[in-house]
Amino acid sequence: MDIKDLRLLIKLVTETDITEFEMDNSEEKIIIKRGHKAEYISVPAPVTQQFASVGYQSTPVAAPVASGTSTNVPAADAGDTLNSPIVGTFYEAPGPDAAPYVTIGQVVEKGQVLCIVEAMKLMNEIEAECKCRILKICKDNAQAVEFGDALFVIQKL
Repeated sequence: MDIKDLRLLIKLVTETDITEFEMDNSEEKIIIKRGHKAEYISVPAPVTQQFASVGYQSTPVAAPVASGTSTNVPAADAGDTLNSPIVGTFYEAPGPDAAPYVTIGQVVEKGQVLCIVEAMKLMNEIEAECKCRILKICKDNAQAVEFGDALFVIQKL
């Protein structure tokens, strides 16, 4: 489902008396609920090049500048970028006082939540499409993101 279809669904739900909408097929599952509590929609981010417009892209990234601290994380000189599939606000944690979903150098499993992109009061969980290592977090917490903006630089494992 592309962003236009998702926006149309959200608009249809908000303009009617429907309080809950659920759609499930072999590729994705979408749940939209209305109410006072924040709701979540799972948005898988494809890894393959054929889906580069909404998922990962192989792009060279400048190596980080050396600082006084040293980490065991490989330089992010070449990696894949995970791009935002929607316009919204980037959140690195499920709540203001919660720990971030991921940190630099962390290895994540397929399907693990990496961040949330809030769009129109809906919390969209962005998940890892494959097992990978987080090389760089490209956005700051609560920063606005556009469609296609890089969220993470990853190394596929």
